[in-house]
Amino acid sequence: MKEYQTITEISGPLVFAEVDEPVGYDEIVEIETEDGRTLRGQVLESSEGIVSIQVFEGTGGIDRNASVRFLGETMKMPVTEDLLGRVLDGSGNPIDGGPEIVPDERHDIVGEAINPYSREYPEEFIQTGVSAIDGMNTLVRGQKLPIFSGSGLPHNELALQIARQATVPEEEAGDEEGSEFAVIFGAMGITAEEANEFMDDFERTGALERSVVFMNLADDPAVERQVTPRLALTTAEYLAFEKDYHVLVILTDMTNYCEALREIGAAREEVPGRRGYPGYMYTDLAQLYERAGRIEGKEGSVTQIPILTMPGDDDTHPIPDLTGYITEGQIMMDRDLNSQGIEPPVNVLPSLSRLMDDGIGEGLTREDHGDVSDQMYAAYAEGEDLRDLVNIVGREALSERDNKFLDFADRFEEEFVQQGYDTNRSIDETLELGWDLLSALPKTELNRIDEELIAEHYREDESEAAEVTAD
Repeated sequence: MKEYQTITEISGPLVFAEVDEPVGYDEIVEIETEDGRTLRGQVLESSEGIVSIQVFEGTGGIDRNASVRFLGETMKMPVTEDLLGRVLDGSGNPIDGGPEIVPDERHDIVGEAINPYSREYPEEFIQTGVSAIDGMNTLVRGQKLPIFSGSGLPHNELALQIARQATVPEEEAGDEEGSEFAVIFGAMGITAEEANEFMDDFERTGALERSVVFMNLADDPAVERQVTPRLALTTAEYLAFEKDYHVLVILTDMTNYCEALREIGAAREEVPGRRGYPGYMYTDLAQLYERAGRIEGKEGSVTQIPILTMPGDDDTHPIPDLTGYITEGQIMMDRDLNSQGIEPPVNVLPSLSRLMDDGIGEGLTREDHGDVSDQMYAAYAEGEDLRDLVNIVGREALSERDNKFLDFADRFEEEFVQQGYDTNRSIDETLELGWDLLSALPKTELNRIDEELIAEHYREDESEAAEVTAD
């Protein structure tokens, strides 16, 4: 192994060194400083005679006298089932005071692309216990469904709720031993206060026992932020495809990850793309998101919920815009609902789960799920339109029918979407609650539900109560 003392330049998180032999892209590097510290880095660019190295721990303390060693291999994640219950930093080192990790295997963090021919179509329901998701924007195994939020909105609380509550109902109900459920939580660029909240919640609820947590804090180097999601996904792939777990990967906050990309791109003096982000950001995000899925012949699955905060609540910003192209829908958090005290403040109208129709129905959730969801969407959308009209003409000018839809919109937010962060609703409870709300509307207005289902589930007493209230 050759050792070089040929550092020519240090720029932000990057170190440039001269070499006299070919060096591989993504190769791991050790840099030994004069005070005896050993820092790890990765080859970012390699050309004849010179390489650029991104240093994970930051370039503080590195000068031209530091030694550079190229290890001849790419970065690998030590994986084992014993990682469950552990807390690691953004580079994969234990920070929970537990023993060192003794790996069964070491996997390349870049991962291997799933052959499209071997992909199995996602169509099994994952229950999050959150009605706005389970009932209206259902998550299925192998899907990538991001949460679009804004600064100051409680996306962390929703992420923790999903991490605590997510289950695969048919696996639990089956007589045969099914695949176990695990959560991989990758935090990028979060504050120490947020990190403490996450850990307190994981430990208080016992969710840590089935989780692996990766923590990259706001004061950690930006370069490490690029590695954290790849370590998390490599761990998820091992548990899913080699140990048959159903793995839910929650990544927060992807905006901090993209800011790190922009920072490193600026240090490399790259030509910037839209709003200063690198032109390859779409490809980079796709490499992460496309690691979700199911593989034919494998019991396990990798499901992703990336969380991103939209700068200025702008859904046309490059980060949510590109994410929307790659993923299969989005859960939208709403500032107005949050100001009304709705928890979680999920706005179901702009939210979407493109794979929902394949993951619900008889044998998966319930036969009435699709019809109930469609009818609630239609009724809530009409109620929202009528709110705008009320602002102009007043409620007294509306017909009795219109007033019922207005009442439905209010109740939908206050009873269906609102549930708090500690309430875990089964899919049956969610759908029964949906029928309670729909039964306040006249039967003739339920034009998206099969008549047999109306006869079975419609509650006459709710309709009568609504009429008494209106009178």
